[in-house]
Amino acid sequence: MTSIKTLNNISDKGLSRFGSNYQVSDDATNPEAIVVRSFKMHDYDFNSELKAIARAGAGVNNIPLDTCSQKGIVVFNTPGANANAVKELVIASLFLASRDIVGGIEWVQNEKECSQVEKKKSTFAGCEIKGKTLGVIGLGAIGAMVANNALDLGMEVVGYDPYLSVEGALLLSNQVKKVNSLDELYSKADYITIHVPLLDSTKDMINSDTLAKCKDGLKVINFSRGGLVNSDDILSAIESGKVSSYVTDFPEDKLLGKKGVIPIPHLGASTAESEENCAVMAVDEIKEYLENGNIINSVNFPNASMPRTPDTTRIVIANKNIPSMIESITSKLAKNNLNIVDMLNKSRDDIAYNIIDVAGEVDSELASRIESLENIIFARVIK
Repeated sequence: MTSIKTLNNISDKGLSRFGSNYQVSDDATNPEAIVVRSFKMHDYDFNSELKAIARAGAGVNNIPLDTCSQKGIVVFNTPGANANAVKELVIASLFLASRDIVGGIEWVQNEKECSQVEKKKSTFAGCEIKGKTLGVIGLGAIGAMVANNALDLGMEVVGYDPYLSVEGALLLSNQVKKVNSLDELYSKADYITIHVPLLDSTKDMINSDTLAKCKDGLKVINFSRGGLVNSDDILSAIESGKVSSYVTDFPEDKLLGKKGVIPIPHLGASTAESEENCAVMAVDEIKEYLENGNIINSVNFPNASMPRTPDTTRIVIANKNIPSMIESITSKLAKNNLNIVDMLNKSRDDIAYNIIDVAGEVDSELASRIESLENIIFARVIK
């Protein structure tokens, strides 16, 4: 029985896909895999049996990737599973940023009678989004959907993504004008929405210097990570009139109660459909890895997938990405009278991963003998 641990409430629609060969609980002591959402794992004590962690969501800032890589733990995420939920709230934020809907609702609620509504409604007037230019930074699953929907709403859309994949480009409308630099996007946009991961290179990417390159009255929308926008600089820009509104799904104390800031309590992916989609994808990724050794949507290991060859045993091996490792591995298999029927080798940064289907009798100690080779991270035999 394969033990699976959950560190947050995970949708039953996903967990039910594990089936009878798995035991799923929130108190497993030696799990082979973990399914997690927001639980912070940086101080987590990883057991020696742990092979995989699946984050039911896109961001993995709560997981210590370097530690996991060193221990041979494959970390998965679920890109695109919550994209529609986030996209819908970003589109809603275009309107929240343009017209003081929140302020108007609060005023009416506090007024407790409607006799003054017509007289004071002009206080909350704003602008329409049709004909305005939206700058989309990051054209992945969410960014592309936002860009396409904004076009449908009559906006002009410019996008920037130096890492746009072929698959991503196919999802993107050809009416989105792709620019070659962020400076060009800053100069054109009436609205900016950010859809990139939080890295050292992207931290505080929206700051006083970048905002100075933008139009006055800019509206900024952030549903990616709080650290992408420098909070002190955005508040100064609101005070000066450079920015007219900032909608963020990552509230912090200094932003609360500030005019021009619309803080949302991290609701981007908080829909029943999104949580189910993320759980289903996370569970399927873990099962595919544990049962077949295939790695799909990993954030720290190379993605590698190969169909099973009939009448063979599968061996998966991770090693340091250095020369002559394949030779060392295949020599070890040959010395054990195993014939390689099919093989796949993929690498990512310092890690290489091999999926090998072999014909011949595989004894229970083979994985240990392979792991005794220098620069092997782990070896696993999958019957």
